[in-house]
Amino acid sequence: MCGRFTITVDLEDLRVYLEDHYDIKDLKTEFQLPRFNVAPGQDIITIIHDGEKHRVGTLRWGFVPPFAKDEKIGYQMINAKAETLYEKPSFLPSFKTKRCVILADSFYEWKKNGTIKRPMRIQVKDQKIFPMAGLWTTFTKEDGTKLHTCTIITTEANDFMKDIHDRMPVILDEEERIRWLNTKTTNIYELSQLLKPYPSSKMKAYEVSSRVNSALYDEPDCITPVK
Repeated sequence: MCGRFTITVDLEDLRVYLEDHYDIKDLKTEFQLPRFNVAPGQDIITIIHDGEKHRVGTLRWGFVPPFAKDEKIGYQMINAKAETLYEKPSFLPSFKTKRCVILADSFYEWKKNGTIKRPMRIQVKDQKIFPMAGLWTTFTKEDGTKLHTCTIITTEANDFMKDIHDRMPVILDEEERIRWLNTKTTNIYELSQLLKPYPSSKMKAYEVSSRVNSALYDEPDCITPVK
């Protein structure tokens, strides 16, 4: 599972990253940054490809299928398992045609120690910002307004993560993110090959304060190591 993450960079860092990695030169949206405890139900920074170019914007975290009866179902669909995407009517259409990446610089997971769960901040060693694989869709409300939502894809834990949790978000490398966002690719088998655990050797983690347990708390001390 991936239920919380961070993106603690400033707007200038984001601008440089988007231009270098996605050829996005005009940042039209003033994103709220930095974020130390991003939670489900919030708008998160995502990138899609519109068939011609990459675009950056925000999507609501919590997937609401077009056929849903109530948008609250999004809180139950913050993650999608890589292994079963092709089996789920909610996710399959987006798996084929509406893929996105969610930008982060770490994610939180809770390590169980007896009856206690300790929050851990997990980072990628060689990337200041990294892309997590996601799916997006559009839900039409009763009043006709559109709600654009997304989910983060998870996969089995690598050897590093197994000590913390049995699942982890799919983190894409440079080549994989381009293939994932390519709207011309619709082959499910080919896409599934991208949804694998990130290399253990490229990850690190440390314990943080239980303040991150509250989705309402979003302060710099969320990422302060616990001594």
